[in-house]
Amino acid sequence: MRLGTFRHAGQLLPGRIEGEEIVNLVDAGLPEDLKSILDLGHETMSAVARANGSRLPLSEVTLEAPIQRPGKFFGIGLNYDDHIKETGLEKPTFPVFFNKQSTCVSGPFGEIHRPRVSNHLDYEGELGVVIGRRCRHVPRERAGDVIAGFCVVNDVSVRDWQMKSKTFVVGKGFDTHGPHGPWITTSDEVGDPHNLELKTWVNGELRQNSNTSNLTYDCYELIETITKVCTMEPGDIISTGTPSGVALGFDPPKWLVPGDRVKIEIQNLGFIENTVIDEPLDTDRV
Repeated sequence: MRLGTFRHAGQLLPGRIEGEEIVNLVDAGLPEDLKSILDLGHETMSAVARANGSRLPLSEVTLEAPIQRPGKFFGIGLNYDDHIKETGLEKPTFPVFFNKQSTCVSGPFGEIHRPRVSNHLDYEGELGVVIGRRCRHVPRERAGDVIAGFCVVNDVSVRDWQMKSKTFVVGKGFDTHGPHGPWITTSDEVGDPHNLELKTWVNGELRQNSNTSNLTYDCYELIETITKVCTMEPGDIISTGTPSGVALGFDPPKWLVPGDRVKIEIQNLGFIENTVIDEPLDTDRV
């Protein structure tokens, strides 16, 4: 099952994607956003799969970020060996968790802002894990039980700001720097999440070409680790890290510039594609 968030006629609504159509889940009596639907629990997913609301062609709606405001949006640094080598950093002996701010979320086909304060703008194609159950102290062998599904994430990074703060947080949380989607594909349709091809193109040039089998710490290990620290809740996202081929890894670096189009595709999950623009002046909120 593929679950998404779409905009139509001025409304933001949750939907179930079937072929080239999307089913309006609010028409079927379900809550008005996807996070609230996940909050209902795994037991409701069969009802969601059967829900019979009005249908619209995908071509007539705008797909937005499936989870509009995740309570937690974790990223993982240095989780592919080839990416570690291209950065010149040491291989971590423990997963490198950092927070992406919830306000970084943007749509799967929206714009990425090159911020006013930096031109060191980078892309990172990643597998996203969406939590579907409130959970704590989850053993690895049960981690699959708490996953609602998977999505494509671009962990957009502002490299000079990332390096200013050793926690990575400020360089990873700029507005529009968390595109994800195009929908959440439920676990039963994904197959093995640790054997999915992952590719990233910039302006049609293939930059990243890997497989989630190359993850150092896999999805289940990450869930086991982070739930020792905090309660994870439905709609929380873990972005699992990126392989080699990022802009930073080139000599000289191939930083993103306005007009660039970044497409990230993961096997069984679809793709997201975002255009880079300069941060608009109207982002001021003083």
